[in-house]
Amino acid sequence: MTFSILVHDAQTNAIAGAAATGSLCVGGWVLRGRWGAGMSASQGAAPSTIWGESVLDEMQGGAGAAEAVREITGADPGREWRQLAALGMGGEGACFTGNQNTALTAHHVFAGGVASGNMLGSKAVPEAMARSYLEAEGNLPERLMAALWGAAEEGSDKRGLLSAALLVLRSDAPPLTLRIDHSDTPLEALGDLLHRATSGDYGDWARQVPTLAAPHRVLDAELTGTLVPEPEE
Repeated sequence: MTFSILVHDAQTNAIAGAAATGSLCVGGWVLRGRWGAGMSASQGAAPSTIWGESVLDEMQGGAGAAEAVREITGADPGREWRQLAALGMGGEGACFTGNQNTALTAHHVFAGGVASGNMLGSKAVPEAMARSYLEAEGNLPERLMAALWGAAEEGSDKRGLLSAALLVLRSDAPPLTLRIDHSDTPLEALGDLLHRATSGDYGDWARQVPTLAAPHRVLDAELTGTLVPEPEE
């Protein structure tokens, strides 16, 4: 029903994920991230948002991605209807796929990331995502968009796509969390939203707000003014 990719970017020390599906609201259902813990993608025929948060708890407590996935999935009697991918802060990835998920299912662990999916048009989708990401040029969000497009071109969700999302976490930047919850062209819409969110006045403003590395940052008053609506008379 969904394909997703989780990555660690060594150049910026960011952790990030992207996902798309033939149903609604993939960002809210699938992607979770927490600085200091890692990233997760909980998906499948009956996805558990609890899994997504619980596996982050395990990794924040010191478990590796594979150990955390085993711990969370092993305790759930409904696991065969679910799929869970996890990525630790250092880029180690792991995935579990229950055997009751709608075919085709697949996952691919690679250096610095993990890609997975179910209800796929081709078992090659996760590897295509990883390859497209690794071969792409540009910044991290742009490479994640390339991964989604690579998956779509290799077989996609066999129903087509209706929603897409992207999540990037860095200690020296605010979270970049973008969601297209319903669209006939969600990848195009997500790409447009990414451009709008990272350029112009909005992009300038976002680059100045507090971050984990600089929690007491002060905004440039001139840039702040461009984003504050004029009071109504």
